Amino acid sequence: MAGLANYVKESFNELKNNVSWPTWPEAQRLTILVAVFSIIFSLAIWGIDTVFSRVIKAYFNLM
Repeated sequence: MAGLANYVKESFNELKNNVSWPTWPEAQRLTILVAVFSIIFSLAIWGIDTVFSRVIKAYFNLM
């Protein structure tokens, strides 16, 4: 149990002293960037899935 307490203490110390946190405006900008790219990629995957689905349906309708 002492090992777990030591791990938590060292982790907190690491986060407090050694991590460089982004500024609030930078965090907001990066969050918006991630959201936009997530939407773009999800639309691309949806489009590819729709095309493949129609191709497979057409193939099986021919048989």
